[in-house]
Amino acid sequence: LIGGVIVGPTGFEENLLIRSLGPSLPPEQVPDPLPDPTLTIKNSDGFTIGFNDDWQDTDKAAIQATGLAPTNPKESAILADLPAGEYTAIVEGRAGGSGVATVEVYHITN
Repeated sequence: LIGGVIVGPTGFEENLLIRSLGPSLPPEQVPDPLPDPTLTIKNSDGFTIGFNDDWQDTDKAAIQATGLAPTNPKESAILADLPAGEYTAIVEGRAGGSGVATVEVYHITN
């Protein structure tokens, strides 16, 4: 799964929470949810600026403080201050897993 995010205008910086859900998606509505999503954020030059496998492994307290922490520890989330530009969020299944997942982007106010 690939999603795009544009932060702007020039000179602007935005605090974002980007997360990927799979295991917590309701099975009665989402057949075959992705059991263990990973999340990679790349800038417009293709450089990886963030990676997360299990959200509690990185910035757990800060992610919880947003009120948007994933409910399943296997899901992924990245909290980042991103300067103006174009970004790509890439969701993949750990160890080649497959299934249905989401990628979500939230503006976090300070």
